[in-house]
Amino acid sequence: MATAIEATQLKSPEWESSAFARPARNIRWVLFTAMSLSSAAVIGMATVNAILGAQLGGSPAWAGVPSATILVGSALASPAWGYFSERRGRRAGLAAGLVLGAVGAALAGSAFMLRSLTGFLGGLLLIGVSGAAVNLSRFAAGDVHPPALRARAISTVVLGGAVGSILGVVLVAPSGTAAVGAGIDELVGPYGSSMLLFGMATIVTILLLRPEPRDLGRQVAVAFQTETVRLGPPRPIGMILRGRAPLLAVSAMMFGQVVMVMVMVMTSLHMREHEHPLASISLVIGSHTFGMYAFSVFSGRLADRWGRTPVIAIGAATLTLACLAAPFSPDVVPLAVALFLLGFGWNFCYVGGSALLADQLRPGERARTQGVNDLLVGGSSAIASLTSGLVFAAAGYSAMAYLGAMVALIPLAMAVAWRRMAPAPA
Repeated sequence: MATAIEATQLKSPEWESSAFARPARNIRWVLFTAMSLSSAAVIGMATVNAILGAQLGGSPAWAGVPSATILVGSALASPAWGYFSERRGRRAGLAAGLVLGAVGAALAGSAFMLRSLTGFLGGLLLIGVSGAAVNLSRFAAGDVHPPALRARAISTVVLGGAVGSILGVVLVAPSGTAAVGAGIDELVGPYGSSMLLFGMATIVTILLLRPEPRDLGRQVAVAFQTETVRLGPPRPIGMILRGRAPLLAVSAMMFGQVVMVMVMVMTSLHMREHEHPLASISLVIGSHTFGMYAFSVFSGRLADRWGRTPVIAIGAATLTLACLAAPFSPDVVPLAVALFLLGFGWNFCYVGGSALLADQLRPGERARTQGVNDLLVGGSSAIASLTSGLVFAAAGYSAMAYLGAMVALIPLAMAVAWRRMAPAPA
């Protein structure tokens, strides 16, 4: 069975002449802005989370706990945000999530100053809950566009992370300097700037995210039906996820996230052990996040043109290469290249998988199924984060990276097998 993008031949001029194109474009760019600001907030904190976790926990084994806490919060909150957004609307869900992000950043920074591990992890848990709402916004952009343009819409929102990666990294050093000037630890600075960024994203969402994406998406689904997904009553989530296409979509996002988290989280601690300064660590993490988001335009266009499966396969292969390259050298440039490839591979799996899943869903199934998907993605990557800390403490950075390469082969094999089983598009 061909994927939805392979089945539909809708041309963009037909879409541009419709009454839906202009409001959909507005929604897409507002979501892009909110993603940019919130990603900058998260990236700034991600640069130092593992370091603070190891300090407060008293052992390198605790370095993966902060990331795992965020991922657990995101995973557990994803279905709830899905149901909330289905009932109250996407705008209300995203705005509420951003407010929780600001509260979480304030709590985490304050707890570190008080040397409270529990308070620090509590703040990160709220940030994870916030991230679940923000991550679902990519599906909101896809839902208000027809299938032939859906991957590009999703990738535009994901592209906001590129702006966030640059802004977040740029703010790390100045925020640390400002913290020192205020008489506190430089590592607290990123949490203060993150709180402000979350606040700005909340204001943008409340004032500008109109019309309601949930309602517009339902209208677009009626006007631009495809042969692959017909309109009808919502199906049980278990029935949806048993399909081959949804299973591949979820697996691409889940295993891609697992590999990315395993290597990224431990890289900052790995560099700290080799006595790299905070500026060098933020540079490598910035290279990674740039790779995660900057090429979203290309991944979205390729997914719309070639189909979702080839893009997923490219992403999984790149993840494997990145994991093999990461242990090559502890110097800044080789690590920056490896982490860039890690982000690039994740992007292709994430955009391709998101578009493939969206192709399979009826309007009444979208938000709740997307929430369950993000629960599976976040839960598995939380386990990976905890595991990476244990493997790093027991066997070192190289062993952990090679384990990630083995995991990356799973979605690659699934994509190749699916491609061989699926007939060529007409």
